[in-house]
Amino acid sequence: MAEVVPEEKKEAPESKARIHTYPLIRHSDMNDEMKTEAMELCVTACEKFASNNENAARMIKETMDKKFGASWHAVVGEGFGFELTHEMKNLLYMFFGGNMAICVWKCS
Repeated sequence: MAEVVPEEKKEAPESKARIHTYPLIRHSDMNDEMKTEAMELCVTACEKFASNNENAARMIKETMDKKFGASWHAVVGEGFGFELTHEMKNLLYMFFGGNMAICVWKCS
């Protein structure tokens, strides 16, 4: 005889592991316009260079240098920690595609 499990006790398989496919900003002190542009740039770079984090970081850095002046830095990857010094109002730390982290900051 099979045991009947009530609906509320059944777990959906997708509830066990959540993968965020949207950009998730963890910290930013940028103004809203710059933050939106930087976030869209990061998403574009990570989608374009899905298998090459170095090229994604290079694209982010070079584009930010052109739009907002020199001395931008970018790190793209998984499982890294950091402590950095940056210019005020010029930091973005976000996640994209689950566990891909992007940190963009300006330091001259």
